[in-house]
Amino acid sequence: MSKRIYALVSLLVLASMMLAACGSTPTEAPAASTEAPAATEAPAATEPAAAGAPEACSTDEFGCAVFKPGDVIKIGMGAPMTGDYAAFGIDISQGASIAIQDAGDVNGFKFELVAEDDGGSPEGGAAVANKFVTDPAIVAIAGHIFSGATNAAMPIYEKAGIPMMSPSATNPDLTKQSSKVFNRLVFTDADQGRFAAEYLFGKLTITKLAVIHDGSSYGQGLAQVTNDEFIKLGGEVVDFTAITPGESDYSATLADVASKQPQAIYFGGYNAEAAVIVNQMKQSGLDGVIFFGDDGTFGQDFLDRTAANSEGTYSTSLVPSASEAKAKFDAAYEAAYQTPAGKLSPYTWTAYDSAAALIATIKSVAILGDDGNLYIPRAALVAAVRSIKDYQGLSGMVTCLENGECASSGPTFYIAKDGVWVEAEK
Repeated sequence: MSKRIYALVSLLVLASMMLAACGSTPTEAPAASTEAPAATEAPAATEPAAAGAPEACSTDEFGCAVFKPGDVIKIGMGAPMTGDYAAFGIDISQGASIAIQDAGDVNGFKFELVAEDDGGSPEGGAAVANKFVTDPAIVAIAGHIFSGATNAAMPIYEKAGIPMMSPSATNPDLTKQSSKVFNRLVFTDADQGRFAAEYLFGKLTITKLAVIHDGSSYGQGLAQVTNDEFIKLGGEVVDFTAITPGESDYSATLADVASKQPQAIYFGGYNAEAAVIVNQMKQSGLDGVIFFGDDGTFGQDFLDRTAANSEGTYSTSLVPSASEAKAKFDAAYEAAYQTPAGKLSPYTWTAYDSAAALIATIKSVAILGDDGNLYIPRAALVAAVRSIKDYQGLSGMVTCLENGECASSGPTFYIAKDGVWVEAEK
């Protein structure tokens, strides 16, 4: 090899090395990713224990979140805050905000709720989670709200050691993934679907049922459970079909369902699509057929969208029993937001409990350092949330099982009468 060729080859090799260095993969994952970027797995607050820091910070798997005097302790929430499902996100964030107000402080450090719009989608859930894990002041998540967004966010929080307590993500599979960080304070769709099937078949004496769902992780999963349980009871499912969310006309689908002559329709999905279905049932040949919705259809928004067409429709809720604490919360909620608790969604009370339970647990593990800083050991907090026992919430007594199921109550069925939801006959 000649010197000139050798020199040329050397220059080319050097240039390629420089280009490779400049074109390295960014550390921030795109919004649709469900993987936490390597750079965000350990938040900035998990630094080696400094002088004045407790020993727990040097032994904790994820280190400590560190708060200097004047800092606030943040609790994140991913929820749909705009669009057709905004009522859920707005209501749940408002319920949690009252829990923040009631929380006071821990050693002089106050709490703050940070609610980000995830649209209720898996892509949005991952994007919000990736944002949250880069904020060293966020130590826990009161959410996410929808099951699809929650499922996408879970592995990101798992890598960062940030515990979750969802007030509303009901897909049964969420607690079957051996996650250490995911917990929920609501009954599962397996429970809801089974009870719905039993109520339809046993109480309402329905023998021919049509099942419609919106194709979402939540809606389709719930519809499938109800379908299977109804068949086990001896009923006949005459149709199992999906609709596309966000459309304004489902009359063709409903006309096809009507041709199967069901006595009732069970719907797995949310209020926006449920309202379109109910408003088009009569003109599609389903006049007199019962509409039975899930907890995603419960609330004032559904009644507002359907008006007189809602009469006699069913929905599912987890409104807690009357108590002094509930009455106090209801009054505070209406005073703060000029709307009754439970009007926008059925999760107002579990939203409060999710945030309040997280705050109580944060207080139990927080350590005031000799330097005046507050330290929250992250792995210790994850374990403490999973170990919650006999916590008295608005929705009942909360105790978490080993898989993260912390629900204190089962579903209650409601029927629309004269424009309001009233508890259905048991």
